Amino acid sequence: MRKITVAAVAGLAATAMVLAGCSSSDKPSAPETGNLRVWLVGPDTPQAARDYLKQTFESQNRGSTLTIEEQQWTGLVDLLTTSLSSNSSPDIVEVGNTQAPAFTSAGAFLDLTADFPTSNLLPGFVDIGTFDGKFYAAPYYAGARVVFYNKDMFAAAGLSVPKTLDEYVTDAGKLSAAGVDGLYWPGQDWYNALPFIWENGGEIAVEKDGKWDAQLSSANSIKGIQQIASITTKSVVADKNGNEANVWVPFNEGKAAMFSAPTWAFGSITLDKSKFGYFNLPGKSGGVAKVFAGGSNIAISAKSAHADLAKKALKIILSDDYQKILAGNGMVPAITSLSSQVTAATPEMGQLIAATAGSSKLTPASPNWADVEAAGILTDLFAQVANGGDIAALTATADQKIEEILNKS
Repeated sequence: MRKITVAAVAGLAATAMVLAGCSSSDKPSAPETGNLRVWLVGPDTPQAARDYLKQTFESQNRGSTLTIEEQQWTGLVDLLTTSLSSNSSPDIVEVGNTQAPAFTSAGAFLDLTADFPTSNLLPGFVDIGTFDGKFYAAPYYAGARVVFYNKDMFAAAGLSVPKTLDEYVTDAGKLSAAGVDGLYWPGQDWYNALPFIWENGGEIAVEKDGKWDAQLSSANSIKGIQQIASITTKSVVADKNGNEANVWVPFNEGKAAMFSAPTWAFGSITLDKSKFGYFNLPGKSGGVAKVFAGGSNIAISAKSAHADLAKKALKIILSDDYQKILAGNGMVPAITSLSSQVTAATPEMGQLIAATAGSSKLTPASPNWADVEAAGILTDLFAQVANGGDIAALTATADQKIEEILNKS
């Protein structure tokens, strides 16, 4: 009898719902409205893209608003870990590509598989935004790292674009002068440190038999770090304990002859375009060095209070019009068919990006890698190197810390 009663109640409930739907008003439910909160990190996303996102979203979703809240890369993992699990979670968040696996594997992001096809998106960034066969974090943009240089300073020193990594290091010393950095390099900047390690045959860590073996203290890695120290310990302008934010400022002020950054830094340089140039970081034996493949993924919080609206906003972010704005500011767009649009910065830069794409590398592919970044192991290491610390001792300590994190269950 209980089974029949429950079925009957269920039937009555269903009938009531149908009758309610056929009431005299017979009006469709009103579309969802609300204030969508979008977290973007740092100043990399140009204002034109921010304005386009807000204006387009609000015009397409009357009664709703979109607020962009800018966060900083420093401490981002801890901030996201806390915020994404709270009842006041932001709706859409930008996350560094190396940080994405930590959140996709933890269920912090909404499953996008059914709503966002990936065939025309940057494949490497799709892979890193996918976990257990489901798509959680879409590509946002990628960046090819190049070296920007002051042509007048190079001419005064009798220098041309360096052909090898050794020449690059030597030229940095030749370009240094009172109050001027030959190469502006704040101590904490580990992104620009990795190519020196890789080009000398070293690695951050490698996986062997299911365990991670950190290798910053290996002989090859130390060779690269010694080259880094030869630059950063002699820094004049760069803060030995500073980070890579706004590295173009000293360059704009004539206080640095070179700086290395993703191509989107082009839009922040205020020098006349005839006064500066750019080149790929040269490899140890020539050619193009292995450089860190920077960039971001973007995702919807699993705890978003406005998931449907968030999907609409994310579709704008992944639209041709939005991505063309990013491409026009030197970023590699998420949409692969728009890759040629990066030449909106300059055709020459487009060629440099193409040459760099085949030699880019990522950090160890571990879900725990974000914890390494959050612990500041690499930023602390290279800041201490810039301050003249013992490289062998510092790298041995860093390796121990990295292994403890990467190998935790």
